[in-house]
Amino acid sequence: MQRMSLAISLPLRNEADLDDLLQQLYDPESPSYRHYLGVPEFTQRFGPTQNDHEAVVRFAGANGLTVNEVSANRLVVDVEGPVANIESAFHVSMGVYQHPTENRTFYAPDREPTLDLEVPVLHISGLDNFTLPHAKNVKISHAPADGGKATGSGPGGQFVGSDMRAAYYGPGPLTGAGQSIGLFEYGGYEISDVQRYFQNLNQPLNVPVVGVSLNGRPLACPPSKCDDSEQVLDIEMSISMAPGLSHVVVYVGSSDVSIFGRMASDNTSKQLSCSWGWTDDESSLDPIFKELAAQGQSVFVATGDFGSRTPADSVWPADDPYVTAVGGTDLTTNGPDGPWLSETGWSGSAGMPSKNNVPIPGYQLLPGVINASNNGSTTLRNIPDVAAEANTNQYSCWDGTCSGGNGGTSYAAPQWAGFTAMVNQQAVAKGEASVGFLNPTIYRIGLASSYDSDFHDITSGSNGKYFAVVGYDLVTGWGSFNGPNLIDTLTGSQ
Repeated sequence: MQRMSLAISLPLRNEADLDDLLQQLYDPESPSYRHYLGVPEFTQRFGPTQNDHEAVVRFAGANGLTVNEVSANRLVVDVEGPVANIESAFHVSMGVYQHPTENRTFYAPDREPTLDLEVPVLHISGLDNFTLPHAKNVKISHAPADGGKATGSGPGGQFVGSDMRAAYYGPGPLTGAGQSIGLFEYGGYEISDVQRYFQNLNQPLNVPVVGVSLNGRPLACPPSKCDDSEQVLDIEMSISMAPGLSHVVVYVGSSDVSIFGRMASDNTSKQLSCSWGWTDDESSLDPIFKELAAQGQSVFVATGDFGSRTPADSVWPADDPYVTAVGGTDLTTNGPDGPWLSETGWSGSAGMPSKNNVPIPGYQLLPGVINASNNGSTTLRNIPDVAAEANTNQYSCWDGTCSGGNGGTSYAAPQWAGFTAMVNQQAVAKGEASVGFLNPTIYRIGLASSYDSDFHDITSGSNGKYFAVVGYDLVTGWGSFNGPNLIDTLTGSQ
C-alpha cells in the first residue's frame, strides 16, 4: 500500500505583535535589544493554542493518519498514512503525471486540499513533488571554465576549509567553542566521508556530528544508494571554520517546515546553514524564520550557482526576508593557509531581485543601500546579503571518494555559520546574548564608517546581469567578512 508523509503548518497568533517585537529585538536603541525569547515564551505568546494544536492531532487520528512528530512550538504536525486516507482527509484525488521538462513522473492532487476542521491551517506540505529540492553545490564534472586560482593547501593547490579560516579570520584564538551549528539537509550522510576529508588533510576532527531524523528519513547515505556530497561538505566547512564547536547537528528530513521547525523548537544551535533550494509556499516558512529570529538564531542560506539566471525554485528560501542570503566569490590567498589577498565576485553567484516576488524588507530600504550603481530593486527583496569563497577550486570528500574542482554557494553558507559561531563564542565570554538574525545589523554596518574594516568590499566581477560595485551589490552583497574586525563590531568590542 502506498503511503505519504505530510507536514501540516498552523498559523501564528498575534503576528503583528511579533513583528513589532522583532523590530525592538534588533534595534540597538531599544531596551529590548537582543533580549530574545525562549521556546516556551514564544509558544505562549505567538504559537498556535494548545486546543488548536490538539484539534489537528485528533483530526489526523480520526482520518487514519499517524502523527510522527509534533513540535514544541506547535507550528508543525508531521503525519503519515495511506494515500487513500490522505485523499479522504483532504478531499483530493492524487494522480501521477509525466513531468513536462524532466525525465520523470511526479504526483500531485487534483485540487487544493480542504479539511473538515474548525481551526485554521496555514499550509499542507508534501502533497506533490513537481519540484524536487536542489543542492546548491557544483561538482567537478559540472564545473565552469573559470575554475579559479589554486592558492590553497589541499591536493593540487585546491582550497580546503582551513584555508577559509586562515584567510577570513587568521591565527586568532576563537574556535566556536561552546557553540553548535545546525545543518538543514534533505539526505543523510556517511561520517566516514567526513573522517576521510580530515585524515587526508592531516587535520584533527574533534567535533562530534549528531544526526536528527525527521519524516522517517534515514541518517545513513550509502554511496550506492545516495549522494551525500552536499551534506558532507556542509559538515566539513562548518568544522573547518570553527574547529572547536561543541557539536554539529545534522537535521535530515523531507519537509522544509519540519526541519526548520525542529531547529526552532530545539533552539540548541544559534547558527544554522541551508544549502538547498526548492519551491514551496512562503507563508509556511515565514512564521518559523520569525521564531528563529525572536530566539536569537542566525540562518544562512546559499543563494545558488547559476548567476543571475538562477531560477526561482533554486534560489528559495534565500530570498526570504528573515534569512541571511549568502552569495559566492572567487578568493585569492597569499599561498596555502595564507591570509586574504584579493577577492572578486564569482560568475555563478546567484544574485538578483527576488524572482519569487518577495517584497523588499525594511533593512534594504535604508538610504544608500539600493542605488543606480547596483541596479537593485526598490520594491523586491534583493539577494545576496553577504558572500564568501564559492568558486570551483575546492577539495571535498563524498560518496567514498575525494576530489578537487568543486564549488558553489553551498561552501559559502556554512563558512558564515562557522564564523557566527566564533562571534557568539566571544559574545558569551563577554556575558552578552547571541547576535541572532544578522541582516538588520549587517546593513547598518554597511552604511557606517566601520564598513571597510569589517568587510572585504568586493568591487569587481559579474554574475551575468549584475556587477560587483562599491558598497552593496547583487553579486556579493556587502562582501565577505574581515573576521576579527567584524567579530569585534558585532559583539560591541569596538
